[in-house]
Amino acid sequence: MKLIVGLGNPGSGHANNRHNVGFICLAHLARTQGIRFDRKEAKARVGRGEIAGVEVMLAKPQTYMNLSGQSVGRLVGKFHISLSDLIVVHDDLDLPPGKIRIRPNGGSGGHKGIESIVSCLGSRDFLRLRVGIGRPATGIDDASEADIMSYVLGDFTAGEKQVIFTTAPLATEAIICLLTEGLAAAMNKYN
Repeated sequence: MKLIVGLGNPGSGHANNRHNVGFICLAHLARTQGIRFDRKEAKARVGRGEIAGVEVMLAKPQTYMNLSGQSVGRLVGKFHISLSDLIVVHDDLDLPPGKIRIRPNGGSGGHKGIESIVSCLGSRDFLRLRVGIGRPATGIDDASEADIMSYVLGDFTAGEKQVIFTTAPLATEAIICLLTEGLAAAMNKYN
């Protein structure tokens, strides 16, 4: 079984935050594949089903972003998920809005949710689908930690929302490609 995790913060007040793009992409994937988030497991809303003949569990941790690893670690352990079968979808400041990148592993890039997952799993070896949200107007190099936090927890502008909601179908395509054609093919098509 593949575990596909979208990162975000729970609650309607965060629904349109830039930091919630992982939730947005996972919701699109679930909707198009007929999977419902109808259970709670390991501090996450989860849905199980099949995508292109592959058994999957989709999960949206409800721990808040900075503690995402608590939920992911429990899901990995409870369902005996190999790290090679874990895909994490998350926002990325270093990519422009609408761009996606697939990485087989790596550092956190300062992303607190990824840092939490790495810490709880004791490994950086899991797939990531990074979804661009762009940089704050001041630029990352000039922005303080508070500026960055305010930016990622801020809602998408109308223009950004249009871009992100066309990116969710692209992320869905990339995940299906990962499941059916493998990492190399997906990276060649979507990076």
